[in-house]
Amino acid sequence: MPEGHLIHRHAREQHADLAGHVVHASSPQGRFEAQPYDGRRLRSVEAVGKHLLYHFDDAPAVHVHLGMRGLFLRYDDPAVEPRGGTRLRLATGEVAYDLIAPSRCEPLDATGVGALFASLGPDPLRDDACAQEAVRRLTAFRGPVGAAVLDQKVWAGVGNAWRAELLFLTGLHPDTRALDEPAAGRLWEAASSYMALGRDVGQVVSDPAAPDERWVYKREHCRRCGTPVTTWQLASRTAYACPLDQRA
Repeated sequence: MPEGHLIHRHAREQHADLAGHVVHASSPQGRFEAQPYDGRRLRSVEAVGKHLLYHFDDAPAVHVHLGMRGLFLRYDDPAVEPRGGTRLRLATGEVAYDLIAPSRCEPLDATGVGALFASLGPDPLRDDACAQEAVRRLTAFRGPVGAAVLDQKVWAGVGNAWRAELLFLTGLHPDTRALDEPAAGRLWEAASSYMALGRDVGQVVSDPAAPDERWVYKREHCRRCGTPVTTWQLASRTAYACPLDQRA
């Protein structure tokens, strides 16, 4: 599933291409009622956590969650025929985006948008995120920090790869419990800065000097010290940790 950095990258790119334009909306697959959006101006595209919201003039927002299989295709020529299975196409005279196989693609009125935001914790990549609230939610979590950061009600947008790398960068073992405020603050700062790097280049970046490398995620040995990486199931996902550089 795409993590928050990629969702924010999609939002930024699509906002730049589509916002302020009257768009042609269609559902080649026929599984989304696109007619209410066809010929309307798209005001903005925003991301929150792993969710995308498209805000149109005089119409409900469109809520998209890519899930495990969803993807976007971008065409410089909007006359290109959409690929089979396209749930939603948004096009201007210069560009088209096709949404394929999302887990969610639905209209969402103002109440629904409010409920979506209320269901999510602070997003490290949003300018309106409150660091104090992020620390409060993390320190209040009754369980290991490795489960907390995957809980979208605690922090929005963090997935398994970021969990592994951010906890390594801050020296926290995924099984650590009862996190204090300074440690939670360091983790939030790391999430905000490193995920922004990931958004800008389109991949997880946990070492700017070696952006294609990871410290522990899907590695047999820690890239820093060479110790074998330990793995186990935590919050239904494989956790990764260096037993030397990260201690519970």
